[in-house]
Amino acid sequence: MTRTNGNAVITGGSMGLGRALADELVRAGWSVTIDGRTASVLARAEEQLTRLAGPGQRVGAVAGDIGDADHRRRLLELATAAGPIDLLVNNASELGGSPLPGLRDLEATAYERVLHTNVVAPQQLVRAALDRLSPDAVIVNISSDAGVEHYPTWGGYGSAKAALDHQSMTWAAEEPGLTWYAVDPGDLRTAMHQAAFPGEDISDRPAPETVAPTLVALVGSGRPSGRYRAADLREAVAGAA
Repeated sequence: MTRTNGNAVITGGSMGLGRALADELVRAGWSVTIDGRTASVLARAEEQLTRLAGPGQRVGAVAGDIGDADHRRRLLELATAAGPIDLLVNNASELGGSPLPGLRDLEATAYERVLHTNVVAPQQLVRAALDRLSPDAVIVNISSDAGVEHYPTWGGYGSAKAALDHQSMTWAAEEPGLTWYAVDPGDLRTAMHQAAFPGEDISDRPAPETVAPTLVALVGSGRPSGRYRAADLREAVAGAA
């Protein structure tokens, strides 16, 4: 079923791709609830999104760590104050260090945090949200090419994204009434990507705002559950034009 607006939740929505996606959704008429770890950055994002919102749209924000169960509960309670959730985007992520360590240097505590943030927290958020979702809800898990390719020092993060991909499609098998997307947005010019390459110039990477319209279009496309690359989706749209 296609969807063009509704009630959305975006984790990690105060900056980067999450913020760009929140902007795009609000401009398209969605109500949006976001979260982020840094309260001051989140407050600015909420204020700016509220200025974009039109009559009848809600903008909400909850500061905290998506890995925390109480934070997830508060996020869902705020998001569903005005109705069920139509779109849930698991965008919050954890790299595992800057610069990224190789596997021989990746300590257990750092790896466990990567796995908890990128794999366990999305599963637990969805699990808690299932009874709060609309019947035709869409769930988007933000993946990475590191989940299917093998790059030195990306083993921790990449294996977590591979697990998230697998989790996404298992959800699709278990809950076929909902739509499940794992999406690789490609390399973007974000603070997290800069942290992966400290001291390097990443100005040649596209801004997250260039990808957000593609993700919104996917949500409204009616495409079946699956893993998608934003680059492929853009090419498909261009080829059909």
